[in-house]
Amino acid sequence: MSIKKTVCSKLIKNFQLRELFNQLGWNHATKKEPVAVNGQVYQLEAIADKSAFFVFVCETSGKVPDYATRKKIDSAITKLYHQHLIIFIDSNKRQQVWQLVLKELDKPAVVRETPYFSTQEPELLYQKLQHLFFSIDEEDNITVVDVTGRVQTGFNTNAEKITKKFYEGFKKEHTAFLAFIIGIPEPQDKDWYASLMLNRLMFIYFIQKKGFLNNDKFYLKTKLAETQSRKGKDKFYSFYRNFLLVLFHKGLGSPDNKKFESELGKVPYLNGGLFDVHELEITYTDIKIEDKAFERIFSFFDQYEWHLDTRQQATGKEINPDVIGYIFEKYINDRAAMGAYYTKEDITDYIGKNCIIPFLFDELKRLYAFALKKGGDIWKQLQKNPNDYIYPAIQYGVELELPAGIAKGLEDVSKREEWNKAAPAEYALPTEIWREVVERRRRYAEVKEKIEAGDIHEINDLITYNLDITKFAIDVIQNSIDAELIRHFYKALEKITILDPTCGSGAFLFAALNVLEPLYEACIVRMHSFVAEAAKGKYKTFDEVLKRVDAPEHPNLQYFIFKSIILNNLFGVDIMNEAIEIAKLRLFLKLVATVDVDYKKPNMGLEPLPDIDFNIRSGNTLVGFVSIDEVKKAVEGQLGFHDKDIASIEEAADYVKRAFSAFREAQIENDITKKGAKKQLVERLHKLNDRLDVYLGKLYGKDPKKTAEYKSWHDSHKPFHWFAEYYEIIHDRGGFDVVIGNPPYVEYGEKLKKVYRLLNYQTIECGNLHSYVAERAYKISRCEGFLGFIVPLPSINTDRMKPLQALIKPSKQLPNRTIWISSFDERPSKLFVGVDQRLIIEIIGSVSKSPKIFSTGINRWSSTARHYLFNYLYYSMQDNNVSVLTDSILKIKYNKFESNMLYRLYTNEAIEKYKSFKPTENILAYRTAGGRYWKAVSNKEFDSESLSNKIAYLSGISGNQAVAIVSSSTFWWYYSVHYDMYNLKDYMIFGFRFSGYSESIAGQLEKLGSKLAASIETNSKLETVYSKTRGDVTSRRYVISKSKPLIDEIDHVLAKHYGFSSEELDFIINYDIKYRMGKSGAEENGDE
Repeated sequence: MSIKKTVCSKLIKNFQLRELFNQLGWNHATKKEPVAVNGQVYQLEAIADKSAFFVFVCETSGKVPDYATRKKIDSAITKLYHQHLIIFIDSNKRQQVWQLVLKELDKPAVVRETPYFSTQEPELLYQKLQHLFFSIDEEDNITVVDVTGRVQTGFNTNAEKITKKFYEGFKKEHTAFLAFIIGIPEPQDKDWYASLMLNRLMFIYFIQKKGFLNNDKFYLKTKLAETQSRKGKDKFYSFYRNFLLVLFHKGLGSPDNKKFESELGKVPYLNGGLFDVHELEITYTDIKIEDKAFERIFSFFDQYEWHLDTRQQATGKEINPDVIGYIFEKYINDRAAMGAYYTKEDITDYIGKNCIIPFLFDELKRLYAFALKKGGDIWKQLQKNPNDYIYPAIQYGVELELPAGIAKGLEDVSKREEWNKAAPAEYALPTEIWREVVERRRRYAEVKEKIEAGDIHEINDLITYNLDITKFAIDVIQNSIDAELIRHFYKALEKITILDPTCGSGAFLFAALNVLEPLYEACIVRMHSFVAEAAKGKYKTFDEVLKRVDAPEHPNLQYFIFKSIILNNLFGVDIMNEAIEIAKLRLFLKLVATVDVDYKKPNMGLEPLPDIDFNIRSGNTLVGFVSIDEVKKAVEGQLGFHDKDIASIEEAADYVKRAFSAFREAQIENDITKKGAKKQLVERLHKLNDRLDVYLGKLYGKDPKKTAEYKSWHDSHKPFHWFAEYYEIIHDRGGFDVVIGNPPYVEYGEKLKKVYRLLNYQTIECGNLHSYVAERAYKISRCEGFLGFIVPLPSINTDRMKPLQALIKPSKQLPNRTIWISSFDERPSKLFVGVDQRLIIEIIGSVSKSPKIFSTGINRWSSTARHYLFNYLYYSMQDNNVSVLTDSILKIKYNKFESNMLYRLYTNEAIEKYKSFKPTENILAYRTAGGRYWKAVSNKEFDSESLSNKIAYLSGISGNQAVAIVSSSTFWWYYSVHYDMYNLKDYMIFGFRFSGYSESIAGQLEKLGSKLAASIETNSKLETVYSKTRGDVTSRRYVISKSKPLIDEIDHVLAKHYGFSSEELDFIINYDIKYRMGKSGAEENGDE
């Protein structure tokens, strides 16, 4: 049931909003809150509430406040009411603006606004309000979490629909646009140019809507019409050649564009490289594109409304940079077919902040150790306010006393019979059972106690205990009374170099931008305060910085900060030219979005964009020289090569560095007289790369004199020489400070080897590109740097990936780094929507004398719990005496139990010893793949077809005993800690440790194993399904969860054998209990 459309429309049109929410099942509210903003007081009246989520109306004495004021009003009321919706109304009751600011945990606030005018039909508002209806039956169970979720769903749905619709249309239009391009015979280059043109046109669509192009919001369509009217007189006149190229190169791309004003109108000089003469336009001088191509693409673009902010408007047809970002990321990944996936913001944010902020604090410590001394002001701030930095999700419900039936199990394991039941909403986050609530409360108390005791006094501790590291960093800056701390922190900010070596369309670069921006702003604000409160000239460094910040050419502080970050801090490489163009476009849009057009100011108030062609580069991350030492090794013994050649390469690289410095200086100073610096840099870099390509080609057996063969090799391998492209960073600084990203998950098989071949990788046997990217990242990062990636789970625990594990896992042979590994399953929900990938996130710290391994267990969650997933992560430090037991990296969840249990397990021998190479009466039947939370085994051969069916003959234990052992929750825990949650290969089964058992243990396992085998068989059924490749296939479906009581008995027996305590046994029996048993007890369950 919901509110009728006619009733809803009438109430909205009549501005009867209190009655509207009453009809939606909300409670009556009467609170009034005055809010002062910009010297004016606004009265906010609460008209409804539901479980502490309030709806306010702000009726003004005139027009609805502007966007900036509305945001300030929201910020003020948020201090009193965290979750709320504000409806702004003008005095004439002609306009409403429904404003929801999404305040998801650990994510930047996002504004969603829906304006309504009395002349409209409130169709869109009606669609959104469908999600806000609450029935009487729900009344007792509704919490603020539920209400917030529904409101956010209602006001977010439109953004998701438009994204999908635009994406599908954009793919078709890109293909259609290609057909109109003439004069580029190479398909790859033609594709690239189509993307370049569409990027340019989309950029123009955004800025024309903001009024930057001759104050005409339909500038391109106007100019197309003008062109076609001229074409009537001159059939050779072309919109592309006679107008667009002039606009690009002589207008937007030239500081001297006034001479073209009569033709172009008033347009700004943008710089940025986007509108420079492109290398494709130099190579192909006779490109033609029909006017029909532009008629078609403009018709498509005009179906949408283009905005440079992230507000949601009322029409349901809005395109903003966030939408473009998602679309481009998905478009590039789909086209690449290279195992790359759209990385959601919660992932990029988690990796970004936990690599960038720790590096900055480490750098602060190197520059100014006093600031970070144990017991200093920074740590006292944390100590005094622990709850400020423990995420709200972890604190949820902890103030409530546990019910007696739950509390009695805290000390007595035998009294936990209620712990596996769903907990009520006042205690639990969505989907939590009591066992999880108790554990979360224990974790909260433990972390809070550590903070208050002063035991958290290193920046890495904030990663380990999963505290709000962003808020901590901002508070350190904002609350500091130490000018030296601010000076050194800002110095670290200005110099930090952040790289995504497979950047795609820039998801991780944007995450880095969002991490750095508030830190820059906090530092600059504090500098202003120090200068204002001190004698003139006391803080000369601050004066110099603020002089740059406040320079008249900068439109505003935000533009200065974004430009500084984009130019000084962000670097990316990708093998796809299209991806690079898109990444740059998105960064430019971020800059332009901060500026409002003002025709009275020079260049309309827009500071020319920085040219970042040398920050964001195209090339093959995996092919090319990293250092001059690699060049030396490669060319030793090559005929005609001398030491002086190396010297000349170093000299050439140094020339490139100096040319780049001059070029970057020109960007910082907006010095148009130095425009030739780019040309000089391009020429020098091109010459250096040509020489290095020749040396590299010889390693591949390619002779540059054989032109066609050499060109084919060069085009397929796309070499990227790191020390040439980023000489100052690689050679002078020792590498990048932070390397983050989502590398492609692609098998390096025969198909890919035909495209390009890799040389000199110690991880080559891993056979997947993501492992090679990780190895490359180690080489191009500083010893003091941080790395962060999201990669497949098998990378840390399968035999094939041992070379990669040897690289990442601390050992005696390598420079050691502390690592944090969090693991994620793909059921019931998944990190990459629509993609079945079990994944890990690895945060790899700087080289340390005492490196540690921190890990989570395997994380599982429902889709409703995704928004607090990363706040919920819990790391355990692995004991050294346990981590050395295996080459893989273990997924230990609770070190308190698991390290002791593993150590005792490993005192037994592997059950490999019981395998017989000759047929025996005792067998273990198993499947090498499949199964979600249970692995099917039997004491006889399976009677259904499966390519993964296998048997092992046994000697020394019986088939029943083997069934009991491998079906136990003890084995499931062992398997979960060690392996990939999918495969069940021989080494995974027979590496399990069980030996030296007593006759009593053997007898009990024999008896229970026999019962279990029969129970498993009873609780299964044969099913026939049709396969396109094999026709009708008969398989047996097992519901092993129905045999859980028998399995529990087996675990009691195994606990006696290993000497597990009652707490440890309780941990084993209930390991993964919520997901293994599910709602119905079925083997397979999931919500996606």
